[in-house]
Amino acid sequence: MNITFTLIAALAVALFMGLNIGGNNAAAAMGAAYGAKVRTKYQAVMLIGVFAVIGAVLSGGEVIKTLGSGILPSGTILIKGAIISVGASAVIIFLANILRVPISTSQVAVGSVVGIGFFYGASKLNTPLLGEIVIWWVVTPVVAWLLAYLMGKYLYTNILIWLADHHDSEASIRKSLNALLTISGCYVAFSAGANHAGIIVGPFVGTGDIPASYGAVFAGLALGLGALLMGGRVLDTVGKDICELCVIRAVFVEFTAAIIVHVASIHGIPVSLGEIVASGIIGIGCANSGMHIVKSETVKKILIAWVVSPLLAGTLAYVLMMLLL
Repeated sequence: MNITFTLIAALAVALFMGLNIGGNNAAAAMGAAYGAKVRTKYQAVMLIGVFAVIGAVLSGGEVIKTLGSGILPSGTILIKGAIISVGASAVIIFLANILRVPISTSQVAVGSVVGIGFFYGASKLNTPLLGEIVIWWVVTPVVAWLLAYLMGKYLYTNILIWLADHHDSEASIRKSLNALLTISGCYVAFSAGANHAGIIVGPFVGTGDIPASYGAVFAGLALGLGALLMGGRVLDTVGKDICELCVIRAVFVEFTAAIIVHVASIHGIPVSLGEIVASGIIGIGCANSGMHIVKSETVKKILIAWVVSPLLAGTLAYVLMMLLL
Protein backbone atom coordinates (compact mmCIF):
# COMPACT_ATOMS: atom_id res chain seq x y z
CA MET A 1 0.00 0.00 0.00
CA ASN A 2 2.84 2.35 0.92
CA ILE A 3 4.66 1.56 -2.35
CA THR A 4 1.47 2.24 -4.32
CA PHE A 5 0.96 5.57 -2.55
CA THR A 6 4.58 6.54 -3.21
CA LEU A 7 4.27 5.75 -6.91
CA ILE A 8 1.03 7.75 -7.10
CA ALA A 9 2.81 10.67 -5.43
CA ALA A 10 5.68 10.32 -7.90
CA LEU A 11 3.34 10.40 -10.90
CA ALA A 12 1.44 13.37 -9.43
CA VAL A 13 4.66 15.35 -8.99
CA ALA A 14 5.82 14.44 -12.51
CA LEU A 15 2.43 15.44 -13.92
CA PHE A 16 2.57 18.78 -12.11
CA MET A 17 6.02 19.40 -13.57
CA GLY A 18 4.86 18.43 -17.07
CA LEU A 19 1.83 20.70 -16.92
CA ASN A 20 3.97 23.72 -16.01
CA ILE A 21 6.56 23.04 -18.69
CA GLY A 22 3.94 22.22 -21.33
CA GLY A 23 2.17 25.50 -20.74
CA ASN A 24 5.39 27.45 -21.06
CA ASN A 25 6.44 25.61 -24.20
CA ALA A 26 3.38 27.02 -25.92
CA ALA A 27 5.03 30.44 -26.08
CA ALA A 28 8.20 29.17 -27.71
CA ALA A 29 6.53 26.69 -30.05
CA MET A 30 3.47 28.50 -31.39
CA GLY A 31 3.63 32.08 -30.07
CA ALA A 32 4.70 33.45 -33.44
CA ALA A 33 2.13 31.47 -35.44
CA TYR A 34 -0.68 32.44 -33.06
CA GLY A 35 0.38 36.08 -32.87
CA ALA A 36 0.52 36.29 -36.67
CA LYS A 37 -2.96 34.68 -36.86
CA VAL A 38 -1.59 31.77 -38.89
CA ARG A 39 -3.15 29.29 -36.44
CA THR A 40 -6.04 29.61 -34.00
CA LYS A 41 -5.42 29.05 -30.32
CA TYR A 42 -7.05 25.61 -30.46
CA GLN A 43 -4.99 24.56 -33.48
CA ALA A 44 -1.81 25.85 -31.85
CA VAL A 45 -2.19 23.97 -28.57
CA MET A 46 -3.27 20.77 -30.34
CA LEU A 47 -0.16 20.83 -32.54
CA ILE A 48 2.05 21.52 -29.52
CA GLY A 49 0.50 18.63 -27.61
CA VAL A 50 0.84 16.13 -30.44
CA PHE A 51 4.42 16.98 -31.37
CA ALA A 52 5.59 17.19 -27.75
CA VAL A 53 4.42 13.61 -27.25
CA ILE A 54 6.13 12.47 -30.46
CA GLY A 55 9.38 14.21 -29.47
CA ALA A 56 9.40 12.71 -25.99
CA VAL A 57 8.77 9.18 -27.27
CA LEU A 58 11.15 9.23 -30.24
CA SER A 59 14.03 11.35 -28.93
CA GLY A 60 13.59 11.73 -25.17
CA GLY A 61 15.58 8.70 -24.07
CA GLU A 62 19.05 10.23 -23.82
CA VAL A 63 18.06 13.17 -21.61
CA ILE A 64 16.02 10.79 -19.44
CA LYS A 65 19.17 8.70 -19.06
CA THR A 66 21.27 11.77 -18.15
CA LEU A 67 18.95 12.91 -15.36
CA GLY A 68 18.16 9.37 -14.26
CA SER A 69 21.59 7.74 -14.14
CA GLY A 70 24.10 10.10 -15.71
CA ILE A 71 24.65 12.87 -13.18
CA LEU A 72 24.27 10.39 -10.31
CA PRO A 73 24.77 6.60 -10.59
CA SER A 74 21.61 4.58 -11.07
CA GLY A 75 20.15 3.59 -7.70
CA THR A 76 21.67 6.50 -5.77
CA ILE A 77 18.36 8.33 -5.63
CA LEU A 78 15.46 6.29 -4.25
CA ILE A 79 11.84 7.01 -5.08
CA LYS A 80 11.34 9.51 -2.23
CA GLY A 81 14.47 11.37 -3.23
CA ALA A 82 13.24 11.49 -6.83
CA ILE A 83 9.93 12.94 -5.65
CA ILE A 84 11.85 15.62 -3.75
CA SER A 85 14.10 16.34 -6.74
CA VAL A 86 11.29 16.74 -9.27
CA GLY A 87 9.02 18.37 -6.68
CA ALA A 88 11.60 21.02 -5.78
CA SER A 89 12.05 21.82 -9.47
CA ALA A 90 8.29 21.98 -10.04
CA VAL A 91 7.73 24.33 -7.10
CA ILE A 92 10.42 26.74 -8.29
CA ILE A 93 9.12 26.69 -11.87
CA PHE A 94 5.55 27.21 -10.66
CA LEU A 95 6.55 30.17 -8.49
CA ALA A 96 8.59 31.64 -11.33
CA ASN A 97 5.58 31.34 -13.64
CA ILE A 98 3.40 33.18 -11.13
CA LEU A 99 6.00 35.91 -10.62
CA ARG A 100 6.76 35.96 -14.37
CA VAL A 101 10.46 35.50 -13.71
CA PRO A 102 12.27 33.91 -16.68
CA ILE A 103 14.09 30.76 -15.57
CA SER A 104 15.36 27.66 -17.32
CA THR A 105 13.45 24.49 -16.49
CA SER A 106 16.42 22.39 -17.60
CA GLN A 107 18.83 24.23 -15.34
CA VAL A 108 16.41 23.98 -12.43
CA ALA A 109 16.08 20.22 -12.95
CA VAL A 110 19.84 19.69 -13.12
CA GLY A 111 20.31 21.88 -10.05
CA SER A 112 17.83 19.74 -8.10
CA VAL A 113 19.63 16.52 -8.99
CA VAL A 114 22.96 18.08 -8.01
CA GLY A 115 21.45 19.14 -4.68
CA ILE A 116 20.40 15.54 -4.06
CA GLY A 117 23.93 14.49 -5.00
CA PHE A 118 25.44 16.77 -2.37
CA PHE A 119 23.11 15.20 0.19
CA TYR A 120 24.47 11.73 -0.60
CA GLY A 121 28.05 12.95 -1.05
CA ALA A 122 29.55 15.17 -3.72
CA SER A 123 31.91 12.39 -4.78
CA LYS A 124 28.96 10.58 -6.37
CA LEU A 125 28.40 13.41 -8.85
CA ASN A 126 29.58 12.89 -12.42
CA THR A 127 31.56 16.14 -12.59
CA PRO A 128 32.84 15.65 -16.18
CA LEU A 129 29.23 15.31 -17.39
CA LEU A 130 28.17 18.34 -15.33
CA GLY A 131 31.01 20.31 -16.89
CA GLU A 132 29.84 19.28 -20.35
CA ILE A 133 26.26 20.32 -19.52
CA VAL A 134 27.43 23.76 -18.33
CA ILE A 135 29.43 24.23 -21.54
CA TRP A 136 26.30 23.48 -23.55
CA TRP A 137 24.38 25.98 -21.42
CA VAL A 138 26.92 28.67 -22.28
CA VAL A 139 27.44 27.79 -25.93
CA THR A 140 23.88 27.14 -27.14
CA PRO A 141 22.47 30.65 -26.50
CA VAL A 142 25.61 32.16 -28.03
CA VAL A 143 25.22 30.03 -31.16
CA ALA A 144 21.54 30.95 -31.41
CA TRP A 145 22.40 34.65 -31.04
CA LEU A 146 25.20 34.49 -33.61
CA LEU A 147 23.17 32.65 -36.25
CA ALA A 148 20.22 35.01 -35.80
CA TYR A 149 22.50 38.05 -35.94
CA LEU A 150 24.15 36.87 -39.16
CA MET A 151 20.76 36.14 -40.70
CA GLY A 152 19.37 39.54 -39.74
CA LYS A 153 22.49 41.39 -40.85
CA TYR A 154 23.41 39.64 -44.09
CA LEU A 155 20.72 37.21 -45.28
CA TYR A 156 17.36 38.86 -44.62
CA THR A 157 17.33 41.10 -47.70
CA ASN A 158 18.50 38.25 -49.95
CA ILE A 159 15.71 36.04 -48.60
CA LEU A 160 13.13 38.74 -49.41
CA ILE A 161 14.49 39.02 -52.96
CA TRP A 162 14.44 35.24 -53.41
CA LEU A 163 10.84 35.03 -52.21
CA ALA A 164 9.77 37.79 -54.58
CA ASP A 165 11.50 36.07 -57.52
CA HIS A 166 9.96 32.65 -56.86
CA HIS A 167 6.36 33.60 -56.08
CA ASP A 168 3.63 35.07 -58.25
CA SER A 169 2.03 37.33 -55.66
CA GLU A 170 2.18 38.62 -52.11
CA ALA A 171 -0.58 36.18 -51.17
CA SER A 172 1.53 33.28 -52.46
CA ILE A 173 4.50 34.45 -50.40
CA ARG A 174 2.32 34.76 -47.30
CA LYS A 175 0.94 31.25 -47.81
CA SER A 176 4.43 29.74 -48.04
CA LEU A 177 5.66 31.63 -44.98
CA ASN A 178 2.59 30.63 -42.96
CA ALA A 179 3.23 26.98 -43.77
CA LEU A 180 6.89 27.34 -42.75
CA LEU A 181 5.86 29.04 -39.51
CA THR A 182 3.60 26.13 -38.60
CA ILE A 183 6.30 23.57 -39.48
CA SER A 184 8.92 25.42 -37.43
CA GLY A 185 6.55 25.62 -34.46
CA CYS A 186 5.84 21.89 -34.64
CA TYR A 187 9.57 21.19 -34.76
CA VAL A 188 10.09 23.38 -31.68
CA ALA A 189 7.38 21.40 -29.87
CA PHE A 190 9.02 18.12 -30.96
CA SER A 191 12.44 19.26 -29.71
CA ALA A 192 10.97 20.53 -26.46
CA GLY A 193 9.31 17.17 -25.86
CA ALA A 194 12.58 15.37 -26.55
CA ASN A 195 14.59 17.56 -24.20
CA HIS A 196 12.09 18.05 -21.40
CA ALA A 197 10.93 14.45 -20.99
CA GLY A 198 14.03 13.79 -18.89
CA ILE A 199 13.25 16.75 -16.66
CA ILE A 200 9.84 15.28 -15.85
CA VAL A 201 10.62 11.60 -15.36
CA GLY A 202 14.43 11.19 -15.44
CA PRO A 203 14.94 10.82 -11.67
CA PHE A 204 12.05 8.33 -11.44
CA VAL A 205 13.49 6.23 -14.27
CA GLY A 206 16.83 6.33 -12.44
CA THR A 207 15.25 4.75 -9.36
CA GLY A 208 14.08 1.79 -11.44
CA ASP A 209 10.44 2.33 -10.48
CA ILE A 210 9.36 3.55 -13.93
CA PRO A 211 10.65 2.01 -17.19
CA ALA A 212 12.26 4.55 -19.54
CA SER A 213 9.82 3.84 -22.39
CA TYR A 214 6.75 4.30 -20.18
CA GLY A 215 8.34 7.37 -18.63
CA ALA A 216 8.84 8.96 -22.05
CA VAL A 217 5.20 8.38 -22.98
CA PHE A 218 4.00 9.76 -19.63
CA ALA A 219 6.25 12.82 -19.95
CA GLY A 220 5.05 13.52 -23.48
CA LEU A 221 1.41 13.25 -22.45
CA ALA A 222 2.02 15.53 -19.46
CA LEU A 223 3.65 18.13 -21.72
CA GLY A 224 0.80 17.86 -24.19
CA LEU A 225 -1.81 18.18 -21.46
CA GLY A 226 0.00 21.22 -20.09
CA ALA A 227 -0.11 22.83 -23.51
CA LEU A 228 -3.83 22.10 -23.81
CA LEU A 229 -4.77 23.32 -20.32
CA MET A 230 -2.36 26.23 -19.86
CA GLY A 231 -0.98 26.99 -23.31
CA GLY A 232 -3.88 29.18 -24.38
CA ARG A 233 -3.26 31.66 -21.58
CA VAL A 234 0.44 31.79 -22.37
CA LEU A 235 -0.29 32.34 -26.06
CA ASP A 236 -2.56 35.27 -25.19
CA THR A 237 0.23 36.79 -23.11
CA VAL A 238 3.03 36.52 -25.65
CA GLY A 239 1.23 36.49 -28.99
CA LYS A 240 1.34 40.21 -29.61
CA ASP A 241 4.95 40.55 -28.49
CA ILE A 242 6.18 37.77 -30.78
CA CYS A 243 4.03 39.02 -33.64
CA GLU A 244 6.26 42.10 -33.79
CA LEU A 245 8.97 39.78 -35.08
CA CYS A 246 8.25 39.40 -38.81
CA VAL A 247 7.38 35.93 -40.09
CA ILE A 248 10.69 35.35 -41.89
CA ARG A 249 12.72 36.18 -38.80
CA ALA A 250 10.38 34.18 -36.56
CA VAL A 251 10.72 31.09 -38.77
CA PHE A 252 14.51 31.40 -38.73
CA VAL A 253 14.65 31.80 -34.94
CA GLU A 254 12.33 28.85 -34.39
CA PHE A 255 14.13 26.49 -36.76
CA THR A 256 17.49 27.47 -35.27
CA ALA A 257 16.27 26.93 -31.71
CA ALA A 258 14.60 23.60 -32.58
CA ILE A 259 17.74 22.27 -34.29
CA ILE A 260 19.98 23.28 -31.37
CA VAL A 261 17.65 21.72 -28.77
CA HIS A 262 17.21 18.57 -30.86
CA VAL A 263 20.98 18.12 -31.23
CA ALA A 264 21.40 18.62 -27.48
CA SER A 265 18.70 16.00 -26.84
CA ILE A 266 20.48 13.48 -29.07
CA HIS A 267 23.59 14.00 -26.92
CA GLY A 268 21.55 13.69 -23.71
CA ILE A 269 22.06 17.32 -22.65
CA PRO A 270 19.18 19.19 -21.01
CA VAL A 271 19.24 22.77 -22.32
CA SER A 272 17.05 25.84 -22.04
CA LEU A 273 14.63 26.24 -24.94
CA GLY A 274 13.43 29.59 -23.59
CA GLU A 275 16.92 31.05 -23.36
CA ILE A 276 17.86 29.78 -26.82
CA VAL A 277 14.74 31.30 -28.40
CA ALA A 278 15.27 34.55 -26.49
CA SER A 279 18.91 34.68 -27.59
CA GLY A 280 17.84 34.25 -31.21
CA ILE A 281 15.34 37.10 -30.92
CA ILE A 282 18.00 39.28 -29.29
CA GLY A 283 20.39 38.42 -32.13
CA ILE A 284 17.82 39.61 -34.67
CA GLY A 285 17.34 42.76 -32.59
CA CYS A 286 21.07 43.45 -32.51
CA ALA A 287 21.25 43.09 -36.29
CA ASN A 288 18.37 45.54 -36.72
CA SER A 289 18.95 48.08 -33.96
CA GLY A 290 22.58 47.73 -32.91
CA MET A 291 24.54 45.99 -30.18
CA HIS A 292 23.35 48.38 -27.48
CA ILE A 293 20.23 46.27 -26.86
CA VAL A 294 22.47 43.59 -25.29
CA LYS A 295 22.44 45.77 -22.19
CA SER A 296 18.66 45.65 -21.94
CA GLU A 297 16.77 44.44 -18.90
CA THR A 298 15.65 41.28 -20.71
CA VAL A 299 19.22 40.14 -21.22
CA LYS A 300 20.08 40.91 -17.60
CA LYS A 301 17.13 38.81 -16.43
CA ILE A 302 18.25 35.89 -18.60
CA LEU A 303 21.78 36.05 -17.21
CA ILE A 304 20.57 36.29 -13.61
CA ALA A 305 18.19 33.36 -14.15
CA TRP A 306 21.03 31.33 -15.69
CA VAL A 307 23.05 31.63 -12.47
CA VAL A 308 20.37 31.72 -9.79
CA SER A 309 17.86 29.08 -10.92
CA PRO A 310 20.05 25.94 -10.63
CA LEU A 311 21.56 27.16 -7.35
CA LEU A 312 18.13 27.82 -5.86
CA ALA A 313 16.78 24.45 -7.03
CA GLY A 314 19.80 22.58 -5.67
CA THR A 315 19.56 24.32 -2.31
CA LEU A 316 15.84 23.61 -1.98
CA ALA A 317 16.29 19.94 -2.90
CA TYR A 318 19.16 19.58 -0.41
CA VAL A 319 17.18 21.22 2.41
CA LEU A 320 14.12 19.07 1.71
CA MET A 321 16.28 15.94 1.80
CA MET A 322 17.65 17.01 5.19
CA LEU A 323 14.18 17.69 6.55
CA LEU A 324 12.22 14.76 5.11
CA LEU A 325 14.70 11.87 5.01
